[in-house]
Amino acid sequence: MASITFQGKPINTSGELPSIGSPAPDFKLVNGKLKDVGLAAYAGKRKLLNIVPSLDTPTCAASARLFNQKAASLANTVVLLVSADLPFAQCRFCTSEGLQHVIPLSTFRSSFADDYGVRLTDSILAGLTARAVVVIDAHDKVVYTELVAELANEPDYDSVLRVLALAE
Repeated sequence: MASITFQGKPINTSGELPSIGSPAPDFKLVNGKLKDVGLAAYAGKRKLLNIVPSLDTPTCAASARLFNQKAASLANTVVLLVSADLPFAQCRFCTSEGLQHVIPLSTFRSSFADDYGVRLTDSILAGLTARAVVVIDAHDKVVYTELVAELANEPDYDSVLRVLALAE
């Protein structure tokens, strides 16, 4: 379990992010067509998992927009936008925002939040995911993780993009 804060108040997650250098846990997430997808769907590509509580918040929307903008220039990389929002809402958000370089995936019907240690276990947000970034290389090894210490804050974009630039 990890401890973070939400508006300065402590909250906990269901576990820890995968360790750097470890194999990425496989996952089953739901896409906009209600199909289950896992790591194999992105075989041979680098995967940037932008994990957010809900796209209905300004901070989550901002990270989706920024990673969408930066994703266009990243070779052999997919940006997976992971949240507890239903796939319909995710698709509606991405369409209305013009986000074409991220792939929205829902934790709906999934153990992803527990497998990656990001399920919030207490507070009014229990059941949603913590804000986190996980970068997985083309061989499905974890090369970067960040659990954002304050849920209302954005991730460290510069560090994420620096890791991806080094891996190109």
